[in-house]
Amino acid sequence: MTTPVVVLLRRDLRLDDNPALAFATTAARPLVLLYVLDPATAPGSAARWWLHHSLTAFNRSIGGRLVLRRGDETAVVEHVVREVGAGAVHWNRRYEPSAVAHDKALKSKLTASGIEVVSHPGGLLAEPWTIATALGTPFKVFTPFFAALMSRAPFAKVIPSPGAMRWCESPLASESLKDWYLVPKKPNWAAGFETAWVPGEESARRALLDFIDEAMEPYASSRDRPDKRGTSRLSPHLAFGEISARRLWNTIAAHRPGAGRDGFLRQLVWREFSAHLLFHFPDLASRPFRQAFERFPWSTNAEHVRAWQRGRTGYPIVDAGMRELWTTGWMHNRVRMIAASFLTKHLRIDWRVGAAWFLDTLVDADLANNAAGWQWVAGSGTDAAPYFRIFNPTLQGQKFDPDGAYVRRWVPELIDVPASMIHKPWTAMSSVQGYPPPMVDHATARAEALAALKSVNPGNSGSE
Repeated sequence: MTTPVVVLLRRDLRLDDNPALAFATTAARPLVLLYVLDPATAPGSAARWWLHHSLTAFNRSIGGRLVLRRGDETAVVEHVVREVGAGAVHWNRRYEPSAVAHDKALKSKLTASGIEVVSHPGGLLAEPWTIATALGTPFKVFTPFFAALMSRAPFAKVIPSPGAMRWCESPLASESLKDWYLVPKKPNWAAGFETAWVPGEESARRALLDFIDEAMEPYASSRDRPDKRGTSRLSPHLAFGEISARRLWNTIAAHRPGAGRDGFLRQLVWREFSAHLLFHFPDLASRPFRQAFERFPWSTNAEHVRAWQRGRTGYPIVDAGMRELWTTGWMHNRVRMIAASFLTKHLRIDWRVGAAWFLDTLVDADLANNAAGWQWVAGSGTDAAPYFRIFNPTLQGQKFDPDGAYVRRWVPELIDVPASMIHKPWTAMSSVQGYPPPMVDHATARAEALAALKSVNPGNSGSE
C-alpha cells in the first residue's frame, strides 16, 4: 500500500522509543507527522513556553517536516487525512480521562470513514488496566502497587530511533510556530526559563547522562536537599515525552544496584502510580478522594492565596520555593511538598487552588502527578499523608537547607541573615528590610487546622 500514514503527536516529541512513529515507519508508507494545538486542551502558561521550544527542537530533528495546525483536533485530523488521502492514523495512547474519551471518539469517527487507526503504548512502563489487585480492583496504596509493577520487570525493550523516513510529497501547509504565541514577549516573564532549561530530545539525553555521572549515586541522600543539585531535573523532558519512561528505566536499571539508583527507579514508579490513580478514578483532579473532605471548611482568603503565590508568606523555605517556581517554571520536589502543606494546612486553602496554580506555572505540569501530589499533601487522597501531619516550615527549612543557601538564592532580602536565624528571620536582632513577618503563627495555624479536621471527622483527634 502507498497511501500515506498520519502520525499524530502529542506529548511524545521524540524519535527514540516512539512506538507510533516506529510502527508507521516500518510500514514503508509515506509519512505525515502532525501536531495539533487544540485551544480546548492547551497546556498552562509555563508549559506553553516549553512546548514552543520542544516543537522547535523536534522539527529540527526531522528536517523541518513537522506539520503544525491549530484548532479542534478531531476536525484538523479529519481534514489532514482528506488532504493527503491517508489510509491510516497512528498515535501513542494517553491516559487522562478526558484524553481517553477524546481518543475513543476520534478513533470511532476515523474508522467509520474507512481509516485504519492504531494506538500504541508509549507513555508508561505498563498500561494502567493491566495492573490490579488480587481482587481485580485498582490499587489505592503505593507499596503493593510498587510490588505488582516490579513483578513485571524487566519491561519492554526500548525501540531505537527510526532510520530513513519516507515523507509524503503531497503539498501540505504548516502553520508558523511563532504565530501561536506560546512564548511571552512583553513582559517576558519567562526570561528565567531561558537560563534554566534547554528543551528537546537531545537535551533530555544529556540530562540523563549528567544525572548518572553526577547525581545518581548520592541521590537517596541528596534528593531532599534543595540547596544541592541532587535531583535529575528530567521531569519536564519526561512530561513532554522528549524521553520515554522505558528509556529512563532501562538506562538507570542497567547500572549497579544501590540506594541512589533504586531510589530514582522508585520515583518513576510513583509517576506510574499517579497515572494509575487518575485513569481508574477520573475525579482525582477535581474532587477529594476521601469523601469527608467534601465538607472541609476551606478558607477563601484571596490575600492569603496571593501572598503564597508571590512568595511573601514570611516563611523563607516556602517563599524561596514559590519564587523559584515563578522564575524558572520548576520547584524542588521537597519544597513543593512544604509549600503545598503550608497552603492547605497553615492557610487552609483548598488544594485545588494550589493545584491550578502549579498546572499554570510548572514547565513539568502533569495532570496525574499534580492531582495525586496535592491530594497526598492535603490528606484527602487515596494513599495520603494524614491531614494532621503538618509540616513545620521552620524545621523543614533547617533540616533540608541547613546553611540557608537555597533561601539566600531565591530570597535576596535574607542574604545577610546568619544560618542560625535564616529560617526564622523574625528573631534577628534587627528587622529584615523588605521581608514580611510570618503571615500566620505556626502553632496557632496548626491548632486551627486540626480543629477544622475534627469538624468533618470527629473521630480523628489529630494524634497518630
